[in-house]
This record gives sequence, structure tokens and C-alpha cells, in this order.
Amino acid sequence: MARTLFNDAAASPALRPLPIDVVSVQSQVVYGHVGNNVAIPILESFGLTAAAVPTVMLSNTPHYPTIHGGALPTEWFNGYLLDLSARGALRQTRAILLGYLGNPAQAEVLARWISNLHDERPSLRVIVDPVIGDHDHGVYVDPGMIEAYRRHLLPLAHGLTPNGFELERLTGQPTGDIASVIAAARMLLTGRTQWVAVTSATPIALSPAEMQVAVVTRDQTRVLKHPRIATSPKGTGDLFAAALTGHLLDGNSIFEAATQACNQVVVALKHTRRTCCAELMLPPVGRTSCPG
Repeated sequence: MARTLFNDAAASPALRPLPIDVVSVQSQVVYGHVGNNVAIPILESFGLTAAAVPTVMLSNTPHYPTIHGGALPTEWFNGYLLDLSARGALRQTRAILLGYLGNPAQAEVLARWISNLHDERPSLRVIVDPVIGDHDHGVYVDPGMIEAYRRHLLPLAHGLTPNGFELERLTGQPTGDIASVIAAARMLLTGRTQWVAVTSATPIALSPAEMQVAVVTRDQTRVLKHPRIATSPKGTGDLFAAALTGHLLDGNSIFEAATQACNQVVVALKHTRRTCCAELMLPPVGRTSCPG
């Protein structure tokens, strides 16, 4: 019966593939709001249809005492991407969002797949959140990912959302003050890359009450400041990148999109603090902004 239903559906001219607006390629966990667990609901809050492609399947983030799972087999991962194309679902896809990758082999697979899509649709936006680590925990991915990002994915990116620590690792440049952050970000503005939004820029140099995001394009720079909320769940970078993507696809400039994405992160952190939750709590209403 399943075969008959499939054949009937395929033969019907009235049935069309599900149109995917955004393909989000990143981690998936059973417990918590990181990776696709946070990106998909945020993207859907913009009315976008998003396809979640997992890179790793984990019980939870690695900072807990126990963790189970790991990177998806490369054959599976490659198949997920190829089957999206084979289903005809990508004809109106507007953006590819890349987050946490399981190993350098996945970066190579992604680069081939994205290059083929670019050949068909040059206007496709590729937004790369180059997950490597942070100042608190150091590098927490396969060390080979740094070179994999440089070689395979940065040349394909329309925009990048590294944190300050990741910017240092990608460029080999110090980022101790905002001038250094901007100079390092400009090093990444080559080829297709039009902008870099650096989150947690110079956190040590700031006051305890403040955080900042440096948004750097080929001809402009803006430093956005927002309050530091007294809670530190995982997943805020994933939330920022997904919200930024949604606002960009809504027609906002990179500066407007980054401002609104910062606001959404602040709202989520305030909600998380109010609920005393160990995991990131998403805002109850999508596209919520903080006043000011």
C-alpha cells in the first residue's frame, strides 16, 4: 500500500514538493535548546519553512557529567543533503545556515553541496556560524575544524557570526580591544563574504553590565551594545545566528538585523533568568524586541 500511495502522489500533477526557505545545518540534542533545537523554532517564528539537517545527535551539551551520541556518519550526512536536492525542495531556498559541525569531513561534504547550489542560484545566502569554542572553555570541537572552516566554508559564506574567541582562531590575530576585533573581522571580508557580526566582542574589556557585537562590512562598522544578563545558558550564539537570518530574509539591513537579533537574545536570557532554568528558554512570542 505504501508503494501505491507513493506512486499515486508522484504521478499527481497537483502535488508539489515542500518548499524550503532555509536549510539549517547544525547540532541536535535530546535535552536543551542549542543548535537546531533553537534555530528551527526561531526561523519558523518568521513564517519560514526550515529543514533541520543534524550534524551530531547528542543527549545534551558536553558540559554535563554524562553525554551520549556523536557525529552522524558521513554517508548519512551527505545523503541528507543530496536527498533534499533530489526531492526538489530547494528551488526557492533563500538561505543556508551553518552551525556546529561534527568533524572536518562534514565541512568538505557541505562545501561540495553548497558550491553546486551556488552554481544554480548565485543569490543564495550562506550564513556561517563557525563554532569552535569560547574564552571560558577554549576549543571544544575537533581541532581540525579551524582549518576546515578556513579552507572549505569561509570562501562560500555570505556572512559570518563568530564570537571573539572564534575570530581569533580563524584569523590568528589578537582581539583584545574593539579596534583589533574590527581589524581581524575585515580580514575575513574576501570573496563572497559581505559582513561579519562578532558576538561577545572583547568581553574582558567591557564593564560587568555590558556586552557588545561588532558588525563589520566592507565600508561600514557599527558596535552594538546590550545589557549583560546574569545567566549563561548554552545556545545564545545559535539563537543570534537564526534570528539574524530571519531578520535578513525579512528585508532588513545587516545592522538592523543584528540589532533585532541582539534584542531577541536579551529577551530569551531574561526569560531564562526569571524561570531559573539551567537551559536556554526561548521567548514566549517570536520576534520579541527589548525596548531601547
